[in-house]
Amino acid sequence: MGGVQRQGSIGGSPAIRVRVTGGVLLVAHLALVAWLTLRPLDVPWVMPANLRPLATVRADLALGWPEAAERLGEGLALLAPLGALLPMTHGRLDVSPLASLARTVAAGALTSLGIALLQTGVPGRVVDVDTLLLNTVGVALAHLAVVPAVRVRLRRRAERRRSPAVRQDDPAQGRTPTYSRVGLAPWSDALPPSAP
Repeated sequence: MGGVQRQGSIGGSPAIRVRVTGGVLLVAHLALVAWLTLRPLDVPWVMPANLRPLATVRADLALGWPEAAERLGEGLALLAPLGALLPMTHGRLDVSPLASLARTVAAGALTSLGIALLQTGVPGRVVDVDTLLLNTVGVALAHLAVVPAVRVRLRRRAERRRSPAVRQDDPAQGRTPTYSRVGLAPWSDALPPSAP
């Protein structure tokens, strides 16, 4: 691969495969989200927009366990894959976990806000601030559940590639030769011979 590699990124062709796969999955997921959220609905009556935080969440919780779990789960799951796909398309391993989380959550919140703004012009769709909150929390939870563990695993794999160590107990590689320690020579051996 030509060119200069970014500091802390996944090396070589695996990096390209990870980024391309992440990009393809991200585009596919966003297309699915657009189809689910921006299709016009043929409904006889629409609730007014909800701009009071947690009002819809409280109303969903009042419905009881199965219905509340389903509705809240849908809100959390809609954009949750972005929590893993956005860092995957970035392709960096040595990133501050807090900075990575902040960037990913901000991108998820902006995506959810963009969807909400586009829904204002779609028949049958209503803006709900709780959807934005649930989508953002879903992105954060997915990021925390997946990205740190995957980065640790990829870092270990990259370290093994950079410094392949021969294990002494590996019969295929044979034993690592060992040498006895050699001490320092006495000063008399290091000094030039003196003239008589």
